[in-house]
Amino acid sequence: MKETVLITGGTGLVGQALTSLLLERGYQVTIFTRGKKRSDQRGLTYAQWDPARKTLDITALQAADYIIHLAGANVADSRWTAKRKQEIVDSRVESANLLFDQLRQHPNKVKKVISASATGWYGEYTGKIFTENDPAADDFLGITCKAWENSVRQMESLGKTVIILRTGIVLSLNGGAIREFRKPARFGFATVMGNGEQFVSWIHLQDLVRLYHNALLNDQLHGVYNAVAPRPVTNLQLVQSLARAMKGNSFITVHVPAFALKLALGEMSTEVLKSVKVSSEKIQQTGFVFSYPDVDSAVEQLVTHP
Repeated sequence: MKETVLITGGTGLVGQALTSLLLERGYQVTIFTRGKKRSDQRGLTYAQWDPARKTLDITALQAADYIIHLAGANVADSRWTAKRKQEIVDSRVESANLLFDQLRQHPNKVKKVISASATGWYGEYTGKIFTENDPAADDFLGITCKAWENSVRQMESLGKTVIILRTGIVLSLNGGAIREFRKPARFGFATVMGNGEQFVSWIHLQDLVRLYHNALLNDQLHGVYNAVAPRPVTNLQLVQSLARAMKGNSFITVHVPAFALKLALGEMSTEVLKSVKVSSEKIQQTGFVFSYPDVDSAVEQLVTHP
């Protein structure tokens, strides 16, 4: 009998890629959504939930063997006004609280809860590569990630295995940073943020969805893992790698000054300019092998197989 994976945030960039992989691997997938969508013939179904109203489809929850919690408002969609910051927090924390409350109140067979988090947990890189044992930063994203992870960890008290993947910048042409950097690169410009010396901890989308699948399969995994490739790069190296893959050596490197980013993005500019260098050693020690450990191979794959 097929095992069922219930995904929150399943219509986003990671959720769509993960759903495709899980269907290929023979799982039944249910996606919680606030809108009405039709199920298809591949083993994909949709169920209703509304974290703001604290409601969800109990039958769908009780049918699940695993939960993958990806729900959360996009951090980079708009300026961080006080209202937007509250939406970013609530979309993560209140949705996890809803899952916890319903799992506690209703009989279910959920074995594992696998949740996204972010490398925004960590502070500014000052020469020490961050590991999973480092404390949360005291900035907005650090505080958000801590509340997010704590809301998911509640489910350990229900006897569920909880696995949290602190995810770096996801490389994909369908969304995220690479899609934005690709626009000027088409015209021969490698657009660097600030001085470009800030480190970026990144992961190819294919490796990220493989990590989630691995978390379903590997019963030795529990707790927090950094979902980042083994070789962080600077912002300069990232955008030049993309430009090189697209244009060979026919590109010009252009810097967007830090003050311009601050004017355009407000408080969010601190994350664009922040240097975050994160270790992937813990997940590698479990036996996971990255398909794209270095940025050049990752970008080359994206450009040649869009």
